[in-house]
Order: sequence, then structure tokens, then C-alpha cells
Amino acid sequence: MQLPQPRGPVSAALADALAGPPRDIPLIEPSDDEDLQLVLHMGYELHYRGFDGVDDAWEWQPSRIALHQAAERCFEAELRRLVPMPDPVPPAEVPRALAAVMAADDGPPLSKYLAGRATLEQYREFVTHRSIYHQREADPHTWAIPRLGGRAKAALVEVQTDEYGGGRVERMHAELFRGTMRELGLDDTYGAYLDAAPAATLAVNNLMSLFGLHRRLLGAILGHLAIYEMTSSLPNRRYGNGLRRLGFGPAATRFYDEHVEADAVHEQIAANDLCGSYCADRPEQSSLVLFGAACALALDARFAGHLLTRWAAGESSLRAQSDAIGRPLVGALGA
Repeated sequence: MQLPQPRGPVSAALADALAGPPRDIPLIEPSDDEDLQLVLHMGYELHYRGFDGVDDAWEWQPSRIALHQAAERCFEAELRRLVPMPDPVPPAEVPRALAAVMAADDGPPLSKYLAGRATLEQYREFVTHRSIYHQREADPHTWAIPRLGGRAKAALVEVQTDEYGGGRVERMHAELFRGTMRELGLDDTYGAYLDAAPAATLAVNNLMSLFGLHRRLLGAILGHLAIYEMTSSLPNRRYGNGLRRLGFGPAATRFYDEHVEADAVHEQIAANDLCGSYCADRPEQSSLVLFGAACALALDARFAGHLLTRWAAGESSLRAQSDAIGRPLVGALGA
């Protein structure tokens, strides 16, 4: 993946530094959320696959870590303003409390819109946004595996084994999503659309990395995964139906159809065997589990609201009108 185009003073300083050998980077305040979310995404990417031509030593370079920690503090402070920390519940009540978080969600009806009304161009935009996560699907939650033990660890491994296709590359969910991208005429190269993804999209992904990479937030990444599994089946059915409405076949819908069945099973494992077992061992962590779930829904609602608001105005929901390698996209995405 190429280094992205800067969006403000901090992302500009970081991109400039990463293009050369490791050196000290001054601490600079982000200019806005676009700048902040890109800095976070760039920093987290160094813990995943990294960027072309960027020295691996940058991953743990001290001043870069300091810059990233400052950005994380800003992000986490905003999360805690947006989502009050829930009250703790008894471990046996954790699955029910997660269901209550799900029931209270009143986010914009993005999946209904995509199923019944979205144009092909809007659907391609949606897939472009989601490529930022789905091309590394499951990876942020996998950080939790070595931090768990016992029944909770076994439950997470069971879920993640399905996410990674049971060892078969063609069944890995990230690979299934790449098939959807190709069917829609999109570039399935890892990170191809980073420059087109707005802050609302990057924040959804940065949340997973923030929770996954900090052991103090282990409960939050477990709650995040649980609520994703609990709220996945119906929207994915709608996404698949939307593609079928637009004339696409199994090669395009396989990713979504797979999640309809798999996530119905994962829902019970994640809520009961994963989060329930974890809180049975760590009762004080129930608030953090519920916080992670609520944060996931809050940022997803912001993301959905961004797309639906821009589309209602007849505008693109993406930042750029062309893709990361300069080829114009069709319809509402460019040409």
C-alpha cells in the first residue's frame, strides 16, 4: 500500500517522515478529524502490513509512538464523550445486556436503503468504504487471542477460524470481499481506496485497532466483536438482496450470503462463550465490554448517517472523485 495523501499538518509531517529513514517527529496538534483519523490509520497500519517503501523500524520508533499516543488520547476522549461508560452488570447478565445495547440502537437505516433503493454507483461507493475494513477482516479482533485463556480464548478462536476460512484461502472472508469488489469493477488491491475514505469511515476502523492493540481495552474489543456478530445477519441479507436487485449473481453476493449463516452462529458464541465467560473470570470488566459494543454502534451510525446524508443531497460520499491509482471510476464515483 502506498502512503496516503496528507489531510492536515500532522498527517503531512508523518507521511514526510515515513518516506525516509527513522528519525524524530515533532508533536503537532491535528487540524481536524480528517487529519486525526488519517494519522491514527497510518500508525495502526504499521502494526498490520505497513506501507510500500517504509522502513519496518518505524513501527516502534519512539517519537512516532509518542505522536500516535497523542492522537489516540484525542480519539479516546471523544469516544468517552460520545458514549458514557455503562454501569456494570453481573457476569450472567452480560449476554442480555449486550442484547439491550443492540435493541437500543437507532442508527440510520443504511442496509434497508441499500437493499431497496441504492443505485449501482451508490452501492459501489458503499463497498469502497467498507474495503478499508473488509480487506483486513478479523485481524483487529485477533489481537485479543493471546490475551485470553480458557473458554473465552477457545470461543474467540472458533469465531476467528471461520473468519479466516478454516485455513482455505478461497473461503477467507477478506478474499470473499475481494470477489465482490471485482464483480463491481473496483480495484481489490489492499488499501487502494484509503485516500477516498473520509474520517467517518476511518474512525470505524481505527476504533477496532484502538481496542485490539491495547490490553487495558481487552473487554472493549470483545464487546465490539460480539455486537458486530449480533447485528450482522440481517444487514448482510439486505446487502446481498440489494446486489441481486441490481442484477448481480453469486460471485458478487457470496461474501454477504456467507455472513447471514455464519454470524447467526457466531452471535451466540460471542455473547455467551466469549463475553460471558470473560466476565465470569473478570466481573469488573462488564462495563468495558458494554462500552466497546456501544462505541461500535455509535461510530457505525455516524458512518451510515454520512453516506445517507450525502446521497440524499445527490453527492458522493467519498472524499475523492477518482481512485488511489488515478483511474476514474464510473457513475457517481467519477467518470
